[in-house]
Amino acid sequence: MLVTLIWLVQLLIYPSFSYYDPQIFGTAMVSHQGRISWVVIPLMLTELALAVMEAWTLRTSISFILLGIVLSIWLTTFLLQVPQHQKLLQGKDERKIQNLIRGNWIRTILWTGKFLTLLLGQ
Repeated sequence: MLVTLIWLVQLLIYPSFSYYDPQIFGTAMVSHQGRISWVVIPLMLTELALAVMEAWTLRTSISFILLGIVLSIWLTTFLLQVPQHQKLLQGKDERKIQNLIRGNWIRTILWTGKFLTLLLGQ
């Protein structure tokens, strides 16, 4: 679910920010953040819990690799993406939108790599 969601965010949602009316941009960002949080937070918490449990119980190299990927996604989310979203609450700024999109490629690649690792590791 998360790999699909991140590709939708990367290719559709974040690029669409460039087309938002500057007068409603801050309000639109508050709405976006509030609404997407209801989808993303439970999924990310579940993913983290499952990765920790799997690494703890299986103790295989692949389970630790997957946990490392999940932890990297969390770090990237809170160190890069959340601050970029906070900056966008101040108003529309094309440079900040592009920074958000560029930074999100890290998560897109990590989630895709995790998906492929699971797919190929089975």
